[in-house]
Amino acid sequence: MSSHDPLGDFLTSLRNALHAQKDTHTAQWSRLRAGVARILKDEGYIANFAEETDPAGHRQLVVTLKYVDGAPAITGIQRHSKPGRRLYYGYQEIPRVLGGLGVAILTTSKGLLKDAEARRQKIGGELLCKIW
Repeated sequence: MSSHDPLGDFLTSLRNALHAQKDTHTAQWSRLRAGVARILKDEGYIANFAEETDPAGHRQLVVTLKYVDGAPAITGIQRHSKPGRRLYYGYQEIPRVLGGLGVAILTTSKGLLKDAEARRQKIGGELLCKIW
């Protein structure tokens, strides 16, 4: 079965793994998914991530999930821009997630950036997802 929204599928499977209290989550590797995982690690939402290969030789992204006192570190994760409706924002229009307590991830001409970094560099782009 082909996927029309690989990032949305990755975020949904990550959310499901957190609700199931899994220690790790494995997904098919892509540059976009690895970039999102890098931002999640930098912000402290996941413990770690690594690129591995399965027995068939395909690259996989293994995400080590993080829990705080038994509760997931990610309380919410939401896909914002979708394949059927792309949402672009200028740097002054980027919405704040929970008044700055969460993180928005944008794809820009400088690569994947979190919302605060995009505002600092005065770069707009497509708002991929929000995490809190």
